[in-house]
Amino acid sequence: MLNWAYTLGWPEVLAAVIFLFFYIGYGLRTRRLGAPLGQRGWPLSWKLVLRLLYFSLLLVALLGPAYGLTQKPVRTAGKDVWLLVDLSRSMDAPDVSPTRLQKTKAELANLVNRFQADRLGLIIFAGEAFVQCPLTYDQAALQLFLSTLQTSLVPAGSTDLVPPLELVLTRLGSSAPAAGNLPRATAIVLVTDGEDFGGNLEPTVRVLARSGARVFTMGVGTTEGSRIPQSGGRYVRDARGREAISRLAPTPLRRLAEQTGGQYFELTDRRNEFPLLVNALNRVEGQAEQVRTVSVADNRYRYPLVVALLLMVLDILVTVKVIRP
Repeated sequence: MLNWAYTLGWPEVLAAVIFLFFYIGYGLRTRRLGAPLGQRGWPLSWKLVLRLLYFSLLLVALLGPAYGLTQKPVRTAGKDVWLLVDLSRSMDAPDVSPTRLQKTKAELANLVNRFQADRLGLIIFAGEAFVQCPLTYDQAALQLFLSTLQTSLVPAGSTDLVPPLELVLTRLGSSAPAAGNLPRATAIVLVTDGEDFGGNLEPTVRVLARSGARVFTMGVGTTEGSRIPQSGGRYVRDARGREAISRLAPTPLRRLAEQTGGQYFELTDRRNEFPLLVNALNRVEGQAEQVRTVSVADNRYRYPLVVALLLMVLDILVTVKVIRP
């Protein structure tokens, strides 16, 4: 099946119009000069056909006719990026408009588009953690999973940062590199408001630091905090029956990033540091060169180009006397 690498745009159409305009003008001028001598300039007609032919072939070569598929190896030095997203009820707080979670989803969607050569995976958590999307190059699939994130996807409970980090460690252990290959660089993006009600995080952090994985934490929320809405216009209440206020807790997130060689960033009502996070992830270099085989259309532009060049040489070598004395 014949495909085209490029579409016919206005530059190509404009070039064709200019060619026809000047060539028709050239033909009319030659005919006008030959008329007083009783010569009509018909020998020029075969040159017109020749030039139309090689100009058309040049245009075809420019558009890139592709026929068939070719398997080509592509070398990449990519990395693995795990996105860990907090889906506890506090992420529904509206202190970051429209809510912490909705703003996070929009920013993560933009982040995913910036890492097309890397594998990305998605883990959701609250009191428990689940792999929502394994590591993949399929950005469309990951974007679909991101668009469906909501706090009801996980069992209701307080935030615990240990389960998602241990889940990443489990995945790192199950994807051990083949003999002779270096492990892929791994970056972890932990997006949460920082309110950790789980157990001791230090043992997990020490294992992460030894594994070489770097944790980049994104604190979402404000230090002033906000009430947590529920259905029916109500708000979440604490054990004493008072309306609970969820506040950004940056200290544990900053310490976690520092201990693993990562960085801490914030998404608040006044500041959005997601672009800084993207820059930091770009600086994480892939440690293993990987060869992937991809199917690409075989661009056969060379054939019309060679024929066009041969016809141009013929046009130059063969001269025609249009007006004879």
